[in-house]
Amino acid sequence: MKAVRLCLVSWFVCFLMLQPAYAAEGVIDTFFADVNGYLAAVLFYDVMPGEAAMPFIVAWLIVGAVYLTCRFGFINIRMMGHAFAVIRGKYQSPNDKGEVSSFQALTTALSATVGFLGNIAGVAIAIGIGGPGATLWMIVAGFFGMTAKFSEVTLGQMYREFRPDGHVMGGAMQYLSKGFAEKGMPSLGKSLAIMFALLCVCASLGGGNAFQVSQAMGAVQGEVSFFKDYPWMFGILMALAVGVVIIGGIRRIAHAAEAIVPTMVLIYLSACLWIVFSHASEVPTALSLIFNEAFSPAAVTGGVIGVIVQGFKRAAFSSEAGIGSAAIAHSAAAVKYPVRQGMVALYEPFIDTIIICTMTALVIIITGVYNDPAHADLVAGSHGAALTAVAFGSAISWFPIILSISVVLFAYSTMISWSYYGERCWTYVFGERFSMLYRLIFVAFIVLASVVSAGNILDFSDLLLLAMAFPNIIALYLLQGKISSALKEYLAKLRSGELDREVNGS
Repeated sequence: MKAVRLCLVSWFVCFLMLQPAYAAEGVIDTFFADVNGYLAAVLFYDVMPGEAAMPFIVAWLIVGAVYLTCRFGFINIRMMGHAFAVIRGKYQSPNDKGEVSSFQALTTALSATVGFLGNIAGVAIAIGIGGPGATLWMIVAGFFGMTAKFSEVTLGQMYREFRPDGHVMGGAMQYLSKGFAEKGMPSLGKSLAIMFALLCVCASLGGGNAFQVSQAMGAVQGEVSFFKDYPWMFGILMALAVGVVIIGGIRRIAHAAEAIVPTMVLIYLSACLWIVFSHASEVPTALSLIFNEAFSPAAVTGGVIGVIVQGFKRAAFSSEAGIGSAAIAHSAAAVKYPVRQGMVALYEPFIDTIIICTMTALVIIITGVYNDPAHADLVAGSHGAALTAVAFGSAISWFPIILSISVVLFAYSTMISWSYYGERCWTYVFGERFSMLYRLIFVAFIVLASVVSAGNILDFSDLLLLAMAFPNIIALYLLQGKISSALKEYLAKLRSGELDREVNGS
């Protein structure tokens, strides 16, 4: 009942705001268009000489991920087996402190990254612009991104704080403030922590909420015409579904993610595998195209560099490795050693980018829609979602129904996870007693997003999400020594058998 009351109050607030929002929509959108121009000039400043453009923020993410992978001795290869054992619960103990299990934290973080923009639309854009070879570089970027996730999640566990009410406060804002204080820079650390938190709150309401509602509604309206005439009804239904979950905090969010993420991944990958196996004879040709055009692209702006840039850009947007958001969810995991949960996080980019994005890419390449003149306008306009829909629809006539289900599940799971990210950051800035206010605002935004569409506002929130990487990567560089020491200590205990003895009680 508490969740229902939350949603009812949110809807009432929405309807009070509805007419002013309609009236001001154009003015607000124009204002954010100007702001976006300034932000993009900084975040997307081209640091790549030549024809291919490499945005500063993407280079910032990739360079950091590559450096950390080398710094920690390619832990993203060495510890995958051990991480899987942790996910299965082998090292779980009743004495471990936290709010959720390692697996629940993983699925919560995955639910925020496995989504429409990165896995469905983004892959099509990368291949449409950079050709099939972009797929290989997307995989490479996802591979290095695994270590960035490991690093930020480990720090999130190290610097997390258990509040008096039992809730965990963890994430980049914690290790920015506390970690910088340890280095003798408390003021700078606190400033960067507040900057990160505010960026995250805004990103959660935009990219983690309004954008998801818009995309889900667009997919559903194609199958259910009722929502074309009454879009606010879709907003109310989504608000109710989200409100019921987020009112319960991380535990309820984790339980929901634990059920939804495997289901939505299974549905989507099943459709991909259906197409791949039904075109099995064309798979070798598709793989050959991926590898050959990764190094010898045909008619791609910027040549090999252009292909690399496209693959790396889409991987950065897809996995959010280095953004710092995932550390918030993983901080709530009940584990004894921070490094242990960091290893669990290695699976996020692996599943999100290396597996799901690769399967999407194979479907697009096998069906040939990316270079079909009939769809040149979709490629030119970067309409990745439409291009992916055409690819699946050409092989599975009933796929639009599957796409609608997938998009709604992707959107819903992203929203419940980002509500937690935003709520923790909001609480960090304003205090625990205002956490319910944030949830109220979040649910209200769902209804508003179903009836008010301001594209530049959504673009603004996406820019803020990418901007979160700036303070976060600085912290990863500054605190890498602490991660290295913890990793060495953990590996020594693992090799000596001490960790296994802890589990067996000997």
